[in-house]
Amino acid sequence: MHLDVIDLRNFYAGPLGAMARRALGERLVAHWGDVTGMAVLGVGYATPYLPALSDGAERVIAFMPATQGVVGWPVLGPNASALVDETALPLNDATIDRALVVHGLEMSESPRLFLRELWRVLAPGGRVLIVVPNRRGLWAHTDKTPFGHGRPFTRSQLTDFLREAMLSPSAWSDALHMVPAANRTLIGSAGLFDRIGRVAWASFGGVIIVEATKQVYRALPAGEKARGRLALRPVLAPPAAPRRP
Repeated sequence: MHLDVIDLRNFYAGPLGAMARRALGERLVAHWGDVTGMAVLGVGYATPYLPALSDGAERVIAFMPATQGVVGWPVLGPNASALVDETALPLNDATIDRALVVHGLEMSESPRLFLRELWRVLAPGGRVLIVVPNRRGLWAHTDKTPFGHGRPFTRSQLTDFLREAMLSPSAWSDALHMVPAANRTLIGSAGLFDRIGRVAWASFGGVIIVEATKQVYRALPAGEKARGRLALRPVLAPPAAPRRP
């Protein structure tokens, strides 16, 4: 079942969504450094987190999948959001320096194609920051939040997907270690529970965060190298002169 953009917007407008935005936003900011002069892309429903991550960026774009729907963003100023097919992003090759994916990969019907498309639009050395529900966490097992929808991941599963797309994982973290309940007392203590959870039950956080870097080449397997050597020939050499009788 695909999430509707209105449901996502309503979640982040409520107390539980506001708490999740604060807790997760802190972890995302810790991953990214200065983006001054860079092109920043958000895919999925990344708009609650983009403002804190894109200060000083030359350009900020928010792409929302067609299966989800789109809302205008930002509220003030020219619109910078668009409805897209996540496997065919309307961008030229190597035009994005930083990409943020939230509520995107776990909902994609073609996650491998989605990641390969992110690889295509990233500049050499560009980085992508991906947030997915943690299969072992509480948030993946309740549909009261957006993190309970779609496909949850483990770190090993996510690593396999990234490497297939020629994206090299470079940093990992977890977030949302508190109970996903819209209880006023629990929400008020969410920061404390999150800090304790990072130490006491780190692998059971609600989401996994991975930062990956674009690889611009990869080695061929030994068999392919051998076949390549056998096929080499001087294609520009002139043809041999025919023998005279």
